[in-house]
Amino acid sequence: MEQLHYIQKKLSGNRTYWMVVILCFPIYFVPFAQTDSLQLNINEISIEGNRIKQDRQQNNQNTYILTKEEIQSLPARSLQEVLQFVSGVDVRQRGVGGVQADISILGGSFEQTLFLLNGVKLSDPQTGHHAMNIPIPLEAIERIEIIKGPATRSFGQNAFSGAINIVTKLGQEQQLSISSFAGDFSTFGSSLFLSLPIKKLRQTISGSIDISKGYRFNSDYQVGNLHYEAAWKPGKSHEWKALVAYSTRDFGANGFYTDKFPEQWEATQTLLGALSHTFSKKQFTLQTRGYYRSNQDEFRLKKSVPSFYTNLHKTAVYAGEINGNFTTTKGVIGFGSEVRQEVIASSNLGDRNRTFYGLYVEYSKSFFKKLDVNIGIHSTYYSFYQWKHFPGIDLGYKLSKHHRFFTNYGLSYRIPTYTELFYTDLSTSSNPDLLPEQAKTLQAGWVYLKNKLRLSASYFHRNSENLIDYVRETPVSKWVPVNLGQVLFDGVEISGEQGLNVQAFHVRLTSVSLGYTFISANVIQQEGIESRYALNALRHQLVGGMRFEIMEKLTLSTKVRFLERMTDGSYGLLDLKMETTSNKDSRFFLELTNVTNTDYIESGWVQMPGRWIKIGVTVKVKK
Repeated sequence: MEQLHYIQKKLSGNRTYWMVVILCFPIYFVPFAQTDSLQLNINEISIEGNRIKQDRQQNNQNTYILTKEEIQSLPARSLQEVLQFVSGVDVRQRGVGGVQADISILGGSFEQTLFLLNGVKLSDPQTGHHAMNIPIPLEAIERIEIIKGPATRSFGQNAFSGAINIVTKLGQEQQLSISSFAGDFSTFGSSLFLSLPIKKLRQTISGSIDISKGYRFNSDYQVGNLHYEAAWKPGKSHEWKALVAYSTRDFGANGFYTDKFPEQWEATQTLLGALSHTFSKKQFTLQTRGYYRSNQDEFRLKKSVPSFYTNLHKTAVYAGEINGNFTTTKGVIGFGSEVRQEVIASSNLGDRNRTFYGLYVEYSKSFFKKLDVNIGIHSTYYSFYQWKHFPGIDLGYKLSKHHRFFTNYGLSYRIPTYTELFYTDLSTSSNPDLLPEQAKTLQAGWVYLKNKLRLSASYFHRNSENLIDYVRETPVSKWVPVNLGQVLFDGVEISGEQGLNVQAFHVRLTSVSLGYTFISANVIQQEGIESRYALNALRHQLVGGMRFEIMEKLTLSTKVRFLERMTDGSYGLLDLKMETTSNKDSRFFLELTNVTNTDYIESGWVQMPGRWIKIGVTVKVKK
């Protein structure tokens, strides 16, 4: 209650306050509302990735899933804009339209979040700033699985404070979907999704382009994505999958890395290719996979004068994996191995490479149909740091049909990026002697699932050592990356979602959601040292939303956010999306972001845009 009173006090002078009250008020009437049987039962969704798959009711981690329907209802045009509406996830954009954003989970840094695409790891060896260079249009996404908490045991290093797995869709029938929109600041976007199954071959082609002149000086951008995916199942036991995707981003970077040069410019190109084979027979499954990811990053301090200061970085990742599991009368055993090589050729960082080898095994067992146990260990050999081992355990207890308690404990690990080890410029020094980050994390929580109602509450404690941060002794000193001695994180997350059928006149309230996260951090370090990143995590975050149907012809989705970081001020934002529903094959939509025209900065020196209107149409054609 003390934290809720604090939020009310902070909001009382903010013009978003009454919007928060209005949006959250109906949650008190949730227990008395009639439910709508047409909505998807959230218990049926399973958690995927590389490892043992689990139903949502059997999951023993703090996990959140965004479905395709939820993604389409959000006032968002990029993946990072979608994630900003998830409680416990901190999205710090340096530009809109999917240009660049840093994503952190439960107080972790943006380097400590692992992104995956259908289980393929997307980490960038140069810097975590490129983790969101994901070459997939929103229209191609089936769902997003978000693990809030340590996932190193399952996925290896980089899943330090959490992991986000993006699952794409492969249609069973022929379908074409085209969407276009236009908005303020000469903004234009268009996307295409084509599902073209041929007998046993399922395949999709998707692409998107977003262009804008920008909302302030040197904030123009052009973002393009192209994606092809196929699945072929020649028999009951075998399935082949292939994916090729490409992304290009070209944008003005005013204020991205310094406020001294407003003409900064950056361009990136990302290519991803993956091929996998899955063999399934009775109680045994084995998947082999190989993938390649390359990324090129060109940065200029002055766009029109490349000779003044230009960095060019090219990275390549080559990897192979084997993942399997088999079910016995004594439980489920999962196992796997991986090899990964990271190569970089850079005008600033030099020409370097490093190799990883990984092995893991885990065991899952249910006792008395109430207690679920997952225990395992992930061991990795690094060419620089030798063998490291990450054990972990998850426990879940089913108190009743709908109530479930869970707790987990695990070790996390992250090696430094090439930028942290070797990058230098006029204001920054490198540190090739950096040690890997490590942490011990304990989580405990409660989940209630019943049809369309989901309630959850969780607590976490993370004891981090050797966290990497940039520090300096005086305002004129260079920033130097160092290992901090110890950082203790504690946090609480409370959230609820309810599908409804409450009608007044011609307006029907169909869903309401509310999530609150509180995080505290205690940095144990030398006095008199200024830190750049260690205490910039969220302290308070409130995310709420409501969805309405109007005259059975329109849907209105409202999203409100209140954020306060540990070293910055607070701000509140309201976003809206309205869409026609009278015609299933064509829908017109209107998006209005930052309705209150709030003045705020999420990262660096980038002033985020004020009120922004976008209008568009989506047309679907099925055979």
